Amino acid sequence: MRLEGEGKLLRIFLGETDRWHHRPLYEEIVRRAREMGLAVATVIRGIEGFGANSHLHTTRILRLSEDLPLIIEVVDTAQKVDELVAAVEPMIEEGLMTVERVQVLKYRARPQEDE
Repeated sequence: MRLEGEGKLLRIFLGETDRWHHRPLYEEIVRRAREMGLAVATVIRGIEGFGANSHLHTTRILRLSEDLPLIIEVVDTAQKVDELVAAVEPMIEEGLMTVERVQVLKYRARPQEDE
């Protein structure tokens, strides 16, 4: 698959303990993106952050949190990202979703051994 030119970046901010049907929400969102054939999805674990309720989540030893902030970033065409947003929006009870236009400069997979 090749992806170049204008695309969209979906960013989802949530907590590590957020769940969807008893499974980690971030895993379900990435699974859904993969099933829908999106180009790339990455989960980034934060070391500190706060959300709408201003409760601080941190890795600092005296305030060790079991609910660290996560960011899921997904990039693909505008149409595919919009379809993913529609699919995952009902899964997110609290958090933040943002979308922005991006210019994809390069997206390539490593050639397979048998090619």
